[in-house]
Amino acid sequence: MTETKKEEITKYIVISSDKVLPSDAAMKIYESEFPVTVKETCFGLIVSGAKDDVKTVVEKIRQLDKNHIFVKDRGFPPGDERRCRASRGGGPRPGFHFLREEVEMLPAIGAALDELEAKECVTEKHKTKCRLKTSALEKVIEQELAR
Repeated sequence: MTETKKEEITKYIVISSDKVLPSDAAMKIYESEFPVTVKETCFGLIVSGAKDDVKTVVEKIRQLDKNHIFVKDRGFPPGDERRCRASRGGGPRPGFHFLREEVEMLPAIGAALDELEAKECVTEKHKTKCRLKTSALEKVIEQELAR
């Protein structure tokens, strides 16, 4: 009987949280006893393993601080020679600079998600379109010139 190999995937877990550190997230994964490979990085974690296991682990980690923990697919497992700096002769790996730029935006995105979550359903009232009267336009111009 042949054994069917489960589909393996790798994901970045990028942590931009004041509440959760990468080491906290890694410990949570180790405690879960899922058969996944975890690598801590400067921005969070790389998790690799069977598709279902990785997805379950990622969702558990995201629940620690869902608006400040972000997940991104990665095409290669940790240590893959096609991406590993040790086998390429050092220097940043391809895609590192782009990831670094993305990570810098995450605090603003997390804050926006927090704000959106704090507000209940926001409804916008649209004014009906009408023509601007000349006198109203003159007042706006006068106010702007007076500044």
